Amino acid sequence: MPDIAANPKITIIGAGGFVFPFRLIGDLMSFPALRGARLCLMDINSDRVSRVAAASRELAAHHGFDVQIDSTTDRRDALRDADVVIITFQVGGIESYRHDVEIPRRYGVDQTVGDTVGPGGVFRFLRSVGAYEAIAADALELCPDAQFINYANPMAMATAFLNAKGLKAVGLCHSVQGTTRMLARTLGVPYDDVNYVCAGINHQAWILKFERDGEDLYPRLRATMKARHLRGRAAEDLLSDEGDHSEVAAEASNYEGGNEQVRTSIMATFGYFQTESSHHASEYLPYFRKNPDLVSEFIPERWDYFEICSSHDEQGDIDQQLTKLKENLAPSVEYGATIVNSLVTGVPSVIYGNVPNASLITNLPREACVEVPCLVDKNGVQPVAVGDLPLQLAALNRTNIGVQTAAVRAALMGDLDNVYHAVALDPLTAALLTLDEIHAMTDELLIAHAALLPEALQPRSSSSVEEPASAA
Repeated sequence: MPDIAANPKITIIGAGGFVFPFRLIGDLMSFPALRGARLCLMDINSDRVSRVAAASRELAAHHGFDVQIDSTTDRRDALRDADVVIITFQVGGIESYRHDVEIPRRYGVDQTVGDTVGPGGVFRFLRSVGAYEAIAADALELCPDAQFINYANPMAMATAFLNAKGLKAVGLCHSVQGTTRMLARTLGVPYDDVNYVCAGINHQAWILKFERDGEDLYPRLRATMKARHLRGRAAEDLLSDEGDHSEVAAEASNYEGGNEQVRTSIMATFGYFQTESSHHASEYLPYFRKNPDLVSEFIPERWDYFEICSSHDEQGDIDQQLTKLKENLAPSVEYGATIVNSLVTGVPSVIYGNVPNASLITNLPREACVEVPCLVDKNGVQPVAVGDLPLQLAALNRTNIGVQTAAVRAALMGDLDNVYHAVALDPLTAALLTLDEIHAMTDELLIAHAALLPEALQPRSSSSVEEPASAA
């Protein structure tokens, strides 16, 4: 890839988000080499992006940085000559998200997050396709060499689609960073002393190696987690969690570390620890959410991301973050700014990114979007080949890859049948509903999201929405 200028143009699309884009801007300013950058903040909502831009200028002025900060609602202006483009948005906002969780819940599919897998993940992706198409078309004209960094969910589907459209995109998440820190804390091991390797798919990657000074920490980990996370017992005195994981709690929270019956059970059966919270991990598999009693047994304290998002005070969140960053400007655990710094300075870094598989994980489909270690320097983001996963882990990943690739195929080919296939292949949905119920639920979701879906994926006129056979 061409060298990025010393003062790069960094565009953030979806910069009006309630807290994450501003924390990401703080990360960028944390690196001295990026304090002469031009930040172009773009959002379709002028009020929201102006608010984030104002807070960003205040932060830069407080620390005496020369960062140029522009805001716009014009996507083409934002993309023109960009060196790095960061995507962080949710098409349709909270009202569309409401459909993603409330419609499946009436059919008996209770998603604690519903933005990455399952019917909620499929439809969050499909209603975003028009935005991704427009971004890709403009970018190939206006910044064809730009490095794209995708933070938008559903991570695997969105990142796979962006790469299929010809962009150079890596998808980023906090799951690997958060989980490995939580496990080191659980074992009382300094995090900087831990050596680990993870691979799989986003939110269902596997910690394949967890060592310190050559000592395999897995035997201690299995024993400690089994003793600490007894089924049906909630941990006490947990920190609350407000859904922003750009910072990692120093103690167990009600999101991660304090309520890990699900991931401990997965490890007991399949041998390895998964890199997403027990709440969210329970959505990827058919074992933990079969009925309300079972859910309560495995997850005694509910964590509901839709409810968290619905209750955010957007201005209050930005003001609170601004105060923190004025007092202590240091990078969070997110990889985005680290990537940009390595691209600009050539100082190498290792991150975990979501990228097209090809042959990185050799017993997963080539068309999958996989999460693997990546080296980053002036040569760009360079994924590391992992080889075969243990058989059982690859098999678990493939159950979700089928959903992801069917949804991406639906978007690329305009094939409505693949939408039904994607929802029906979801392991949790398949464990709870009949095919007729799945079809009716998918019909209802298509109608609810019709205004944001591509023309080829509009609901068929012959479809009729049936009442669910049973309610949650």
